[in-house]
Amino acid sequence: MLTNLLGYNILNLGKPSEIVGIKRGGKMKLSTRGRYGLMAMYQLALEYSDEPISLKYIAEKQGLSENYLEQLFSNLRKDGLIQSVRGAQGGYMLSRLPKDITVGEILRSLEGTLAPAHCVTEETDCSKEESCVTKLVMVKIKDSIDSVVDSITLQDMVEQALNIE
Repeated sequence: MLTNLLGYNILNLGKPSEIVGIKRGGKMKLSTRGRYGLMAMYQLALEYSDEPISLKYIAEKQGLSENYLEQLFSNLRKDGLIQSVRGAQGGYMLSRLPKDITVGEILRSLEGTLAPAHCVTEETDCSKEESCVTKLVMVKIKDSIDSVVDSITLQDMVEQALNIE
């Protein structure tokens, strides 16, 4: 899990029903899209080769729904993070080396922005923006989250898992 990956304790991969956001007394949480996609990408990195891996195999290894993964992989493929291979021996494979794909890329592909509030995204149109006392805090939180997820690669996750086992 990512809760203590590489000394960072920022992402909570808890219950599948939880959604992105910071709740009173809670932690920032990812939706199932982000968590399951990250788990599937981890599986592809764990078994990285020039041979495709079937969606069924990935779903079984990670205990995920094959149909749901199909939807997630559509986004990941569109964003250039994975490639698909058709045919009897087909499946999916990473489009780049595991060391070249960050957790941030994966999460943004599946979740969109990781901003804690809408006002710190590019598409903001807030009438209070010039006098907002919390925007500075929200920007710092967003920058910190981005820094953490962009500093962790799939290779880091694989190495962390191998050290745990």
